[in-house]
Amino acid sequence: MDKLIPFTVNDLAKVTNHRSGEIKFGEKMITIPKGVEILNFLKESDAKYVLLGIPEDIGVRANYGRPGAASAWESAIKSIANIQHNRFCKGNQIIVLGNINVSEQMRDVENLDFNDIDDRSKLSQLVEKIDKEVSHIIFNIIKAGKTPIIIGGGHNNSYGNIKGTALAKGKSINAINFDAHSDFRILEGRHSGNGFSYAYEEGFLKKYFIFGLHENYTSKSVLDIIKKLEDRVRYNTYDSINIREEKDFNSEMISALEFIKTDPFGIEIDLDAIPNVASSAMTISGFSIEQLRQFISYFGQHKNAAYLHICEGAPDLDNSPNNHLIGKLIGYLVTDFIKANNEKNTIS
Repeated sequence: MDKLIPFTVNDLAKVTNHRSGEIKFGEKMITIPKGVEILNFLKESDAKYVLLGIPEDIGVRANYGRPGAASAWESAIKSIANIQHNRFCKGNQIIVLGNINVSEQMRDVENLDFNDIDDRSKLSQLVEKIDKEVSHIIFNIIKAGKTPIIIGGGHNNSYGNIKGTALAKGKSINAINFDAHSDFRILEGRHSGNGFSYAYEEGFLKKYFIFGLHENYTSKSVLDIIKKLEDRVRYNTYDSINIREEKDFNSEMISALEFIKTDPFGIEIDLDAIPNVASSAMTISGFSIEQLRQFISYFGQHKNAAYLHICEGAPDLDNSPNNHLIGKLIGYLVTDFIKANNEKNTIS
């Protein structure tokens, strides 16, 4: 894991706001001591969850999106470090592993334009490099018996999450994606819009459920592809649930879980599904934050929930004084997952 930048105890101290009479996550979360072999430490630790950051937006740029998702990890870890450690959720359940070093790729992408055919190829190649690093680290976390919580970057990283988990489990896995978009587009070179289709094509993704597609932003060609694969790829739409009310949110969660629960599954969260959250494809209409939190809590309870990935949030795109709120939102989602996934709450 030579591309990993470990998060140190000093890094944690810098982002933790100490206050008399309070105990913050930052005072209890675990970091890997300098000089200690990472994999052995992970295997021997009692903590179940491993935080990993991916500070990139290359896959987003390659998909015509607005850059900015690279900043989500920094914003999130600052918020997570300052959550209260108490009987509802404990910081010592979490190992802060660190973030993938993508600085070289981020420098390479600065002057590339997706509208240029040669640059488009270069962007896809950079995404493929990140794919390898993500899948390698996720593989090692899962192999160590831990549950990864991945924060930041574009949804291109779903591919590495799925591949790494599948290789560690020794079989293809399932995924549920809370998203306004399918990210199941054609295999035209890697970007944030085809992580799931590449994982499916290469045999790492067995069953895939897209929860809350926006009808206005899903192409006929993608819908046609999904229809042909309906035994293994299914979806519902935001419009049918929250606008026309033809379907019920809770019933749809039950149906989706029935579809994916027979094998290990990843929980993928794209923050562009939530209105007014700064992201590469920001929306003004979508599910509420409360519905998203209920979603994570519901799917996180199942014993086959293999990882949580929160992506596409872009604090750098929020010029308001409240741009720290994306990190705070991610903190809520992380703790919702941990509370639900705690062994005493896990269901079959």
